[in-house]
Amino acid sequence: MGENNNFAIIENDSEIEKLCVDSVELIHYARAVVVKHVNIIQIMTYYALGRWIVETQQMGERRAKYGSKVINKLSEKLQKEFGKGFSADTLKNARKFYLTYKDRISETMFSLFEKNPPFIVSWSHYLQLMGIENIDERNFYEIETAKAGWGVRTLQRQYNSSLYERLALSRDKEGIMRLATEGNVIEKPEDIIKQPTVLEFLGMEEKSRYSETDLETALINKLQKFLLELGKGYLFEARQKRFTFEEDNYYVDLVFYNRLLRCYVLIDLKVDKLTHQDIGQMQMYVNYYDRYEKLEDENPTIGILLCKEKNDALVEITLPEDANIYASEYKLYLPDKKLLRQKLKEWIEEEEETT
Repeated sequence: MGENNNFAIIENDSEIEKLCVDSVELIHYARAVVVKHVNIIQIMTYYALGRWIVETQQMGERRAKYGSKVINKLSEKLQKEFGKGFSADTLKNARKFYLTYKDRISETMFSLFEKNPPFIVSWSHYLQLMGIENIDERNFYEIETAKAGWGVRTLQRQYNSSLYERLALSRDKEGIMRLATEGNVIEKPEDIIKQPTVLEFLGMEEKSRYSETDLETALINKLQKFLLELGKGYLFEARQKRFTFEEDNYYVDLVFYNRLLRCYVLIDLKVDKLTHQDIGQMQMYVNYYDRYEKLEDENPTIGILLCKEKNDALVEITLPEDANIYASEYKLYLPDKKLLRQKLKEWIEEEEETT
């Protein structure tokens, strides 16, 4: 009788479904834990190998001259014992890994990623990060990778698009230093502005003729990548959002909501040089949203003019000092990193002169 009752319970569809769901979750969790810990052990192994290689090479000046011989001999022994995976290039990277992080290993990626279990940093992430010579810039990408859970391709794209320099160019010296210690913390409108905005993922030719509608359609078709470029906290609401004021219809190209800043973000696209009429139009859009759309507990609306070319002096003289409107040039190709670094250097020097 007892066995029949148990059988009846097992036959219950809801119980079986719960058993299946719980089992799937358990296996996914177990596999994630295994992958995470295997990955951590692998990285710690490379770190230890790098340390031993450095210590062996530094046992006197004569030993240091034979660095390649040390690595080649070790690689030969390890590959004979374990097969592929310990090439000379891999061991050189292990040495570089140790030299890069040996002075701050306790405060670097190990602890950062341990605090973010869903994300698993791989050796490929480190290979990308070790290629960044500027320590402040590398710190920024470490923090952002950990916080956002960037995959390797995303990390590469953000670095190649000069995200650090583009964010830094819209900040003061204190803000630039904060990027290196805290990453891109979104607290005020300026924190979401990039100079320039990079749209290379659209695949549009720089010299080709296209309209604002063409640009808008391309952005919508690549919305996921556009959201990645815009940054943290963005939610897409509408394109060509219509509102009516005194019987006239107006259309905002793109309407977003940023949940971190808790406000609307309006984007207008301009394929030519920005004019004072464009700025005035955006001011009207922002005013309308602040007065008729935003809730009392939400923050003021932000307007972004995404334009082919802008004149900072024109923007400054047209807008009141407390305006929540920003102009950002867009590029249809990856920017010249050297040029942006030079601009950032000049920007920092100007900040130092004024303080």
